[in-house]
Amino acid sequence: MRLFTGLALDAVPVRRIERILATLRPSAQLKWSPLTNLHLTSAFIGAWPEARLDELREALSQVDAPGPIAITVQGFGFFPNPHHPHSLFLSVKPDPGLTTLAHRIEDALSNLGCRREARAYTPHITLARIARENITELREQIASMNNQFPLETFAAEEFHLYESRSTGTGSVYGKLATFPLSKEVSE
Repeated sequence: MRLFTGLALDAVPVRRIERILATLRPSAQLKWSPLTNLHLTSAFIGAWPEARLDELREALSQVDAPGPIAITVQGFGFFPNPHHPHSLFLSVKPDPGLTTLAHRIEDALSNLGCRREARAYTPHITLARIARENITELREQIASMNNQFPLETFAAEEFHLYESRSTGTGSVYGKLATFPLSKEVSE
Protein backbone atom coordinates (compact mmCIF):
# COMPACT_ATOMS: atom_id res chain seq x y z
CA MET A 1 0.00 0.00 0.00
CA ARG A 2 1.16 3.53 -0.78
CA LEU A 3 -0.17 5.95 1.84
CA PHE A 4 -0.20 9.58 2.92
CA THR A 5 -2.21 11.81 5.27
CA GLY A 6 -3.96 14.96 4.18
CA LEU A 7 -6.88 17.33 4.40
CA ALA A 8 -9.76 17.31 1.94
CA LEU A 9 -10.81 20.54 0.28
CA ASP A 10 -14.14 22.24 0.88
CA ALA A 11 -16.66 22.37 -1.99
CA VAL A 12 -16.36 26.14 -2.53
CA PRO A 13 -12.59 26.23 -3.21
CA VAL A 14 -12.88 23.06 -5.31
CA ARG A 15 -15.40 24.81 -7.59
CA ARG A 16 -13.04 27.80 -7.89
CA ILE A 17 -10.08 25.50 -8.59
CA GLU A 18 -12.16 23.67 -11.20
CA ARG A 19 -12.67 26.98 -13.05
CA ILE A 20 -8.97 27.80 -12.74
CA LEU A 21 -8.01 24.38 -14.15
CA ALA A 22 -10.48 24.75 -17.04
CA THR A 23 -8.59 27.92 -18.00
CA LEU A 24 -5.10 26.46 -17.50
CA ARG A 25 -5.41 22.98 -19.05
CA PRO A 26 -5.55 24.14 -22.71
CA SER A 27 -2.29 26.09 -22.26
CA ALA A 28 -0.06 23.02 -21.65
CA GLN A 29 -0.29 19.28 -22.22
CA LEU A 30 0.64 18.27 -18.66
CA LYS A 31 -0.37 15.40 -16.42
CA TRP A 32 -3.17 17.30 -14.66
CA SER A 33 -4.53 16.13 -11.30
CA PRO A 34 -8.18 15.05 -11.40
CA LEU A 35 -10.47 17.16 -9.19
CA THR A 36 -11.22 14.07 -7.09
CA ASN A 37 -7.51 13.84 -6.16
CA LEU A 38 -7.08 17.44 -5.00
CA HIS A 39 -6.06 17.56 -1.35
CA LEU A 40 -3.58 19.18 1.02
CA THR A 41 -0.92 16.66 2.08
CA SER A 42 0.08 16.73 5.74
CA ALA A 43 2.54 13.78 5.62
CA PHE A 44 3.81 11.34 3.02
CA ILE A 45 4.08 7.79 4.36
CA GLY A 46 4.95 5.82 1.23
CA ALA A 47 4.92 2.03 1.11
CA TRP A 48 3.16 0.55 4.12
CA PRO A 49 2.40 -3.13 4.85
CA GLU A 50 -1.32 -3.85 4.90
CA ALA A 51 -0.77 -6.11 7.93
CA ARG A 52 0.20 -2.98 9.93
CA LEU A 53 -2.71 -0.79 8.80
CA ASP A 54 -4.55 -1.03 12.15
CA GLU A 55 -1.37 -0.01 13.98
CA LEU A 56 -1.08 3.04 11.73
CA ARG A 57 -4.73 3.98 12.20
CA GLU A 58 -4.35 3.71 15.97
CA ALA A 59 -1.23 5.91 15.98
CA LEU A 60 -2.95 8.57 13.86
CA SER A 61 -6.04 8.49 16.09
CA GLN A 62 -3.78 9.48 19.01
CA VAL A 63 -2.41 12.61 17.29
CA ASP A 64 -3.13 15.61 19.51
CA ALA A 65 -5.19 17.60 17.05
CA PRO A 66 -4.84 21.40 17.16
CA GLY A 67 -8.52 22.11 16.42
CA PRO A 68 -10.07 23.36 13.16
CA ILE A 69 -7.50 24.75 10.74
CA ALA A 70 -8.03 27.78 8.49
CA ILE A 71 -7.03 26.91 4.91
CA THR A 72 -6.42 29.78 2.48
CA VAL A 73 -5.23 29.12 -1.08
CA GLN A 74 -3.08 32.10 -1.99
CA GLY A 75 -1.49 31.58 -5.42
CA PHE A 76 0.55 29.45 -7.81
CA GLY A 77 3.97 27.91 -7.38
CA PHE A 78 6.39 25.46 -8.97
CA PHE A 79 8.44 22.67 -7.35
CA PRO A 80 11.35 22.44 -6.98
CA ASN A 81 11.64 25.98 -8.40
CA PRO A 82 10.19 28.14 -11.19
CA HIS A 83 13.25 27.72 -13.43
CA HIS A 84 13.22 23.89 -13.57
CA PRO A 85 9.69 22.90 -12.53
CA HIS A 86 8.52 19.34 -12.00
CA SER A 87 5.10 20.25 -10.68
CA LEU A 88 2.61 23.11 -10.60
CA PHE A 89 0.79 23.73 -7.34
CA LEU A 90 -1.48 26.11 -5.48
CA SER A 91 0.22 27.46 -2.39
CA VAL A 92 -1.59 27.45 0.93
CA LYS A 93 -1.09 30.11 3.57
CA PRO A 94 1.03 28.50 6.31
CA ASP A 95 -1.42 28.47 9.21
CA PRO A 96 0.27 27.62 12.57
CA GLY A 97 -2.34 24.89 13.19
CA LEU A 98 -1.52 23.25 9.86
CA THR A 99 2.21 23.22 10.61
CA THR A 100 1.54 21.88 14.11
CA LEU A 101 -0.65 19.10 12.71
CA ALA A 102 2.00 18.14 10.13
CA HIS A 103 4.69 17.93 12.85
CA ARG A 104 2.48 15.91 15.20
CA ILE A 105 1.60 13.45 12.44
CA GLU A 106 5.29 13.17 11.56
CA ASP A 107 6.07 12.43 15.24
CA ALA A 108 3.43 9.67 15.30
CA LEU A 109 4.80 8.19 12.06
CA SER A 110 8.38 8.40 13.32
CA ASN A 111 7.36 6.30 16.35
CA LEU A 112 6.24 3.62 13.86
CA GLY A 113 9.58 3.64 12.06
CA CYS A 114 8.86 6.12 9.23
CA ARG A 115 11.65 8.44 8.21
CA ARG A 116 11.25 12.12 8.99
CA GLU A 117 10.99 14.51 6.06
CA ALA A 118 14.27 16.35 5.45
CA ARG A 119 12.59 19.37 3.85
CA ALA A 120 10.55 22.01 5.65
CA TYR A 121 6.78 21.49 5.45
CA THR A 122 5.35 23.49 2.53
CA PRO A 123 1.54 23.30 2.39
CA HIS A 124 0.30 23.05 -1.19
CA ILE A 125 -2.23 21.47 -3.55
CA THR A 126 -0.63 19.76 -6.55
CA LEU A 127 -2.34 20.68 -9.83
CA ALA A 128 -0.07 19.04 -12.44
CA ARG A 129 3.16 17.15 -13.06
CA ILE A 130 5.59 18.68 -15.54
CA ALA A 131 8.07 16.59 -17.54
CA ARG A 132 9.67 18.40 -20.48
CA GLU A 133 6.62 20.17 -21.83
CA ASN A 134 6.78 23.75 -23.04
CA ILE A 135 5.01 25.80 -20.36
CA THR A 136 5.50 29.31 -21.78
CA GLU A 137 1.79 29.73 -22.50
CA LEU A 138 0.94 28.26 -19.08
CA ARG A 139 3.20 30.80 -17.36
CA GLU A 140 1.51 33.63 -19.26
CA GLN A 141 -1.93 32.34 -18.30
CA ILE A 142 -0.89 32.05 -14.64
CA ALA A 143 0.45 35.63 -14.64
CA SER A 144 -2.94 36.85 -15.85
CA MET A 145 -4.79 34.93 -13.11
CA ASN A 146 -2.96 36.00 -9.95
CA ASN A 147 -5.68 38.59 -9.25
CA GLN A 148 -8.03 35.69 -8.36
CA PHE A 149 -6.25 35.00 -5.06
CA PRO A 150 -6.61 34.42 -2.24
CA LEU A 151 -9.52 32.01 -2.57
CA GLU A 152 -12.15 31.80 0.15
CA THR A 153 -10.79 30.55 3.47
CA PHE A 154 -12.40 27.40 4.81
CA ALA A 155 -11.98 25.51 8.05
CA ALA A 156 -10.67 21.94 7.89
CA GLU A 157 -12.34 19.91 10.62
CA GLU A 158 -10.57 16.56 10.03
CA PHE A 159 -7.61 14.91 8.41
CA HIS A 160 -7.53 11.63 6.51
CA LEU A 161 -5.37 8.62 5.84
CA TYR A 162 -5.31 8.16 2.07
CA GLU A 163 -4.24 5.30 -0.16
CA SER A 164 -2.75 6.08 -3.56
CA ARG A 165 -3.53 3.33 -6.11
CA SER A 166 -1.87 3.33 -9.52
CA THR A 167 -4.09 2.79 -12.54
CA GLY A 168 -3.43 2.88 -16.25
CA THR A 169 -4.49 6.52 -16.37
CA GLY A 170 -2.77 7.75 -13.19
CA SER A 171 -3.16 7.52 -9.44
CA VAL A 172 -6.49 7.34 -7.65
CA TYR A 173 -6.69 8.47 -4.03
CA GLY A 174 -9.09 6.87 -1.56
CA LYS A 175 -9.74 7.69 2.10
CA LEU A 176 -8.99 4.79 4.46
CA ALA A 177 -9.67 6.60 7.75
CA THR A 178 -10.79 10.00 9.03
CA PHE A 179 -9.59 11.72 12.20
CA PRO A 180 -11.26 14.79 13.77
CA LEU A 181 -9.17 17.89 14.39
CA SER A 182 -11.21 18.70 17.51
CA LYS A 183 -11.44 16.30 20.40
CA GLU A 184 -14.93 15.88 21.83
CA VAL A 185 -15.19 16.98 25.45
CA SER A 186 -17.40 14.70 27.49
CA GLU A 187 -19.24 15.99 30.55
